[in-house]
Amino acid sequence: MCNPSVAHRPAVDACFIVLSPEAASAAGAKAGPMNGGPLPTRLLGRTGERVSALGLGGEGVLRTFARDEQARAVIDAALDEGITYFDCARAYAGSEQYYGATLGARRERIFLCSKAHDRSYAGALEMLDLTLRSMRTDHLDLWQLHDVRTEEDLDLMDGERGTYAAFQRAKQSGKTRFIGVTGHYDPEIMVEAVRRFDFDTVLLPVNPCEAAVDSYASVVIPHALERDMGIIAMKVLGRGLLLGMKEDVPLQALLDYALTAPVSVAIVGCDDAAQVRASADAVRNFNPLTPREQGDLERRLRSESKRTLYYRRPPAPA
Repeated sequence: MCNPSVAHRPAVDACFIVLSPEAASAAGAKAGPMNGGPLPTRLLGRTGERVSALGLGGEGVLRTFARDEQARAVIDAALDEGITYFDCARAYAGSEQYYGATLGARRERIFLCSKAHDRSYAGALEMLDLTLRSMRTDHLDLWQLHDVRTEEDLDLMDGERGTYAAFQRAKQSGKTRFIGVTGHYDPEIMVEAVRRFDFDTVLLPVNPCEAAVDSYASVVIPHALERDMGIIAMKVLGRGLLLGMKEDVPLQALLDYALTAPVSVAIVGCDDAAQVRASADAVRNFNPLTPREQGDLERRLRSESKRTLYYRRPPAPA
């Protein structure tokens, strides 16, 4: 994800709870007709909201400035494809402004998210007000604390004037319907965040290379499931690094892998409308992987893990 502009920055070996084809079908209540057929939807945990199984990530062309036409084309394509979950962050360059300039009345039929990386009570709430103005809306559906990675982050979240209290206040005031936490640096820190604070959702990495380390899926997801949290998968394509490698793993396999995990939605950042359409087609054709197929994919990509897990805490020196 991002490297927030403050010092605080911000997936189970892949022992997933495998959805049977029947369960996957049950998870995907259909949306209205869209290009190529409807996208499946899934329940976003205890929020009670159903969102498209594919979300538009806030990376790609959205994490730029002054590319209004290209950003609008990506957002419009996502809406046309039936995507309802839209990701963003205060730290993602002009992404919030792109949404604000493009959505208009369509904002009311989507699940709109953003994130704040300021760890102070007042600073986080100020960021939320900036986000709402930029996105031209009076509330978010989900506001997330961005990239929790250290014990210091956890300490700053605690207390009457801690970051978490700011998120509670925003929820109570109606500026956001739900609150969440995100992270990709240290799964043990994320477990503590999930245990200690009452967030509605968690955003974390899910991809085959995670199986080479203490994956977020094995370490964090069980705790999130115990709390009925909405689970959002990111780094599904490893910021695009998992595509075009010598192993030549197709987009379909990577999205099948992510959505075989017990997640509500997998978000993908896109550079253009063609990438949006390709991702939506792959999710429409989702086929749950067997444990053997998961393991085969993990083994194929293990040699790439050092490069693709760039977002993880570096291993301790031997």
